[in-house]
Amino acid sequence: MTVEACLAEKGYKLPQAAAPVASYLPVVVHGNLVHISGQLPFVDDELVTGKLGDDVSLEEGQKAAQACALMILAQVKAAGIELDRIERVVKLGVFVNSSADYTDQPKVANGASDLMVDVLAEAGKHARSAVGVAALPLGAAVEVDAIIALASD
Repeated sequence: MTVEACLAEKGYKLPQAAAPVASYLPVVVHGNLVHISGQLPFVDDELVTGKLGDDVSLEEGQKAAQACALMILAQVKAAGIELDRIERVVKLGVFVNSSADYTDQPKVANGASDLMVDVLAEAGKHARSAVGVAALPLGAAVEVDAIIALASD
């Protein structure tokens, strides 16, 4: 089954790849590695904003992280790379807009990690960091970046 067929079967829909909001490229390919800039969470075309531990629940944070993971795949596709070329998600970096005493960043990050494994199976298993931060661009609740290895053509 193709990655896109798996996405559809599981009820996931890739969003329109977001344009950069500053001076950077959303995707850089170097050799067989694809570096995807930090992606923000859009759910139903609305940016998920707020702070985990204050006004955003764990479940909302996980959904936001999942939306970031879908945006990562959308960016890969928008760069003209077939999703079926993904050989391995090497690493996800998950940044969680958190109150000072919030410690469930790994649980929030599972929203992105679980989606990658759900859609890509073994190739979706990855190394990861989950970091609490004081603020994110545009007030986003979560931001996720990625390094993905591609199979040779």
